[in-house]
Amino acid sequence: MKIRLGVNIDHVATVRNARGETYPSPLRAALLAQKNGADSVTIHLREDRRHINDADAKRICSIKGLLVNLEISTNSNIVKNAIKIKPNFICIVPEKRKEITTEGGLNLIKNRTKIQNIIKKFKRLNIRTSLFVNPSLKDIRISKAINVDCIEIHTGKLSNLVKTGKNFQKELKRIKECSFLANDLGIEVHAGHGLDYKTTKILTTIKVIEEFNIGHFIIGESVFLGLNDVVKKFKTIIK
Repeated sequence: MKIRLGVNIDHVATVRNARGETYPSPLRAALLAQKNGADSVTIHLREDRRHINDADAKRICSIKGLLVNLEISTNSNIVKNAIKIKPNFICIVPEKRKEITTEGGLNLIKNRTKIQNIIKKFKRLNIRTSLFVNPSLKDIRISKAINVDCIEIHTGKLSNLVKTGKNFQKELKRIKECSFLANDLGIEVHAGHGLDYKTTKILTTIKVIEEFNIGHFIIGESVFLGLNDVVKKFKTIIK
């Protein structure tokens, strides 16, 4: 099984927007990531458009041969925009205006019906759809029940434990159990959030994870090493 790398380029837009300029270009970053081995790029079209905007999303999703994973909330206007843009993949994520970054997975118990209806819309368009979930066996079973194609397991807690030198084995076990359950149920398993070289290497021990989606660390490390080399290094780690 080939393990795939998805590169989130949101924070290229963050740097651009800090000065209200037209550069650096998220599209250029997407093409560079692909050229250097990224299997797909991820962009998050947030409700407040704090980084990627509508024009970015349309432009990036229009490039032939570039596989784009569009992260969206369950907001009805965002869903309508996503249907118009027609990305290759959709990942439904929770979203709060005041958060700095995505804080945890979707509340599938509370929002089950709404999320299920959104999944149906994208399935009618043959768009692969994933859910950003906590490492919870209950959430994996709900994901199966509402017929999603993939899940992306939130790895933020594991990443924080590793970075602070704390024992992470219990959290790693949770992620592993959820990954194997999802795989057994026929759901493709992805992982993402807070990943760096070390945490990604740790997670490659879970052989059913087929895709890693990494953004903030890649863009941050690229300031020092360049995007080309950082993407290549992650490809070496996950192969």
